[in-house]
Amino acid sequence: MFLISLPALQRNTRILREVKEAAGCHLVLALKGFSCWKTFPALRDDLDGCCASGLWEARLAHETFGKHVITYSPAYNEADIKALLEFTDHLDFNSLSQWYRFREIIFAHPRFQSGQLLCGLRINPQCSTGETALYDPCVAGSRLGITADQLLGADLTGLSGLHFHTLCEQNSDDLETTLATVDEKFGHLLRSPQFTYLNMGGGHWITKPFYDRERLIRLVKEARARYDVDVWLEPGEAVAIHTGVLRATVMDVFQSAGHNLAILDVSATAHMPDVLEMPYRPDVFLVNDSPAREDTLPAVTLAGENYHLAGEAGMQGHTYRIGGPTCLAGDVTGDFSFPRELRVGDILVFDDMAHYTMVKTTMFNGVPHPAICLLHADGSIETLREFGYEDFRDRLC
Repeated sequence: MFLISLPALQRNTRILREVKEAAGCHLVLALKGFSCWKTFPALRDDLDGCCASGLWEARLAHETFGKHVITYSPAYNEADIKALLEFTDHLDFNSLSQWYRFREIIFAHPRFQSGQLLCGLRINPQCSTGETALYDPCVAGSRLGITADQLLGADLTGLSGLHFHTLCEQNSDDLETTLATVDEKFGHLLRSPQFTYLNMGGGHWITKPFYDRERLIRLVKEARARYDVDVWLEPGEAVAIHTGVLRATVMDVFQSAGHNLAILDVSATAHMPDVLEMPYRPDVFLVNDSPAREDTLPAVTLAGENYHLAGEAGMQGHTYRIGGPTCLAGDVTGDFSFPRELRVGDILVFDDMAHYTMVKTTMFNGVPHPAICLLHADGSIETLREFGYEDFRDRLC
């Protein structure tokens, strides 16, 4: 099961609230990273709303969070636009061609005419600060955002904001580097009275212990003063990081070509896709063994359980290649070592599985989907959703 800690979520949102209040900016939850909407009542007071990657996420934000909705998508169709005009507060476009295609419909809408709806453009500052090309929207030929040269001489009537999203699991020093480039290439637009908001996107690791929050606060204050604009931040991972785990059961243990293999009832490809996509190696804990040190416990623990942190291959006495129950040969989480042999029925806990997991899961191969559960402050567990055969059967017809 996916087990999410409500106190841990609230710990993160309290930090985010402190940051946004000190900086004088707005901060929203990116639903693409975490959209477990039954937790929203506990988060709503600390955050200003949600950002969405399209119509369905925007509807979810509007219907379940009930505050400000920011929508950006690489492309919309006319039906999307007409639906979004009824409730989104910011509507940001990825290209001038999309803006030109739909702006007359937008101009005619009462919410735009009254100022309830503001429109913006996503920009590409062409300033790469990350290490993984898959997550870098500033690579050459990127489909995300408009470059400065494309805006030369363009008719920007009706636009109020600029939006960049170039970070991924990064500190505020990379934001500072990016903001210098944004000022160089787009500062003349932000200084004009026409533009009233700047969206600095997500990827800010604000709730990580090492993150330089004081620098972030300074940078936001400087941008507000320099351009006289409202500043918006839209982290997803920073809301849900270190708040959830995925608990799995060992189904089989055997050997092949000199390797010890353990098959679990959860899948990397179906339930932890970033393990394969990023790639990402999660911390893994064996339950009911010798206690772990306090500084190596998983993000979410249950009373009465001991946890032993698995090591790299060969670090401890027994190394296993951990894999899922699907037919994909590469459905492997990695090689991990343990202090004893694994047995059928053992519980393994994959740490930090609240963000970019549940939003990406599939039912590939008809593998049963883990339940989604919530751990309350008193130690009780609430099951938010269980999945059955009918969920699998009804997805495609």
